[in-house]
Amino acid sequence: MAPTTPSYAPEIAERLRLLYAERALAECEGLAGNRAYMDDLEQEISGCRDAYVGAAVTEIAVLRGALNGRPAG
Repeated sequence: MAPTTPSYAPEIAERLRLLYAERALAECEGLAGNRAYMDDLEQEISGCRDAYVGAAVTEIAVLRGALNGRPAG
């Protein structure tokens, strides 16, 4: 049996969903004009999105390697 690798992409995706919800709530509550807050939130969303993509791509590569073995050639 192959060792299991913990999956972090779903956890990061959940954090990203929460950040999107926070942004929507902030806009509904009138904080869209608070540039410092909104800029900080946008930076956090951007970093989290990048981390999610990296984690997802890594998980796909690990799974592909586990299924197909090391590429030859």
